[in-house]
Parts: sequence; structure tokens; C-alpha cells
Amino acid sequence: MKILIIGDVVAKPGRLAVLERIQDLREQHEIDLAIMNAENLAGGFSVTPSLCEQLFAAGIDVMTSGNHIFDKKEAIPYIAKQPRLIRPANYPPNTPGNGMWSGFVKSKPVAVINLMGRVFMPPSDDPFRAADRLLDSLPAETKIRIVDIHAEATSEKVAMGWYLDGRVSAVVGTHTHVQTADERLLPGGTAYLTDIGMTGSYSGVIGMNKEDVIARFTSAIARRAEHSTAQARICAAVVDVEEETGRSRSIVRLNLAHEQ
Repeated sequence: MKILIIGDVVAKPGRLAVLERIQDLREQHEIDLAIMNAENLAGGFSVTPSLCEQLFAAGIDVMTSGNHIFDKKEAIPYIAKQPRLIRPANYPPNTPGNGMWSGFVKSKPVAVINLMGRVFMPPSDDPFRAADRLLDSLPAETKIRIVDIHAEATSEKVAMGWYLDGRVSAVVGTHTHVQTADERLLPGGTAYLTDIGMTGSYSGVIGMNKEDVIARFTSAIARRAEHSTAQARICAAVVDVEEETGRSRSIVRLNLAHEQ
């Protein structure tokens, strides 16, 4: 099974890149399941129902998220009724939405899990225990398991990869918006990448207008940064999973320029 995982999609440049390229990417890489991190989808912060539905209709199957998912109030009722948009599983138990999606792809059961790190991040429960809880809840026949660990610290992401090696098909990191070049297969058959990178504009600072961000570092009265608009790129990974065992055969990192 071929799984496409697209890194943090930031604002309009990222959305347009995915909308315009998703079908080509699915065909080129023979994709069976397309996942994307959507927490920066709407203006760089959170999601709106209409934008999510547009991307679902275009060819995205499941959306993960992170610490910005509830920045827009309209995301709260939407995530409660849209199972294909998930939020970190280690948020408090009363949080709207779910931390895992499960379904069937090519008649095979598949699970997608979203976790959030705790180092330099907003308060949350233990992501390692949350992973154990969700994996224990899955039936044994669900062999194909994909984990998005949304975290700041590289060490926390690497630790999660080793912790879940042999228990999931892939562990991929999001949140830092900077793609790493450490894709590999761990000994237990888990594909790993510390950070997929950002899908959005590379003319600024991690997707945001460079002047606004510089002002935040140099002024006490700087305004909230707006998203940048030029030089779009798509950052993603393609994971090839053996359907009968859930072990990954390969992981290929993508970093593609996109003209808009």
C-alpha cells in the first residue's frame, strides 16, 4: 500500500499547491491513502469547514493537526462531526474530536494516529502513554498504522520513532515546518522521518511574512504575523507498506517546487 503524507499545509499557498497537485501526486506515486497535516490551513492558523471539505473532495483522505487546530472557533463543532479530521490524541479527554481515524483502504484496515509532543509545546498528556492506549484499542488485524507526532523537539520525535518501532508502519514528525533529511526504516519495520516539512510559501519565515516575523523578534509591539505568498513548495513523504504485516518497505521524501 502506498501512503502519501503531506507536511504542514500553510495558508493559501499551501492549499493551492495541494489542490492543484494532489491528483498528479496520487497518480505518479500510485497512492492508496493521502494524509495531510491541516493545522495551519486557514490563514496559517486552524481550519474552516469549507476549506477542509474542498481538500477532501480534491483527493485528501485524512487530515491530522496540532496545537493550532482550535485557533478558529468554527473548527470546534466541525471536528466533532468530521471523523477524517483528527486532533492530538493526548489532549484532555473532554476535547472535541478524536485522536485517531480508522477505516478501510483497499479492503485493508488502516489507522492514522495524531500525537503532540510536550517539550516546548502547550500542556498536554503523555503522548507515549496515549500511543500505547490507542494501539491497544486496535484489533490485531489492523496492521497498517500511521503516526503523526506534532512536536518541537527533535529528540522527542526520535524517541517516539524508537518507542513505536515494530508496532506501527510509520512515524513522521510535523510542526517545525523545516524538512529533515533523515528518512529511514527502523529495525522493526517502521518508516521514520523527523519532520516532513512545510507545504506553503518559502519566501518568508516558516510560511509567515518575513517582515512581520523579524518585527516580532526585534520589537515589543509587533503585530501578529501574516502568511507569506510566494515560492510555494510541497513537502511530503511516500511510504510503501506491506499490507499483510504492516511493515514498511520504503520511505521516500518529497520536496517539490510549485508554480502558482
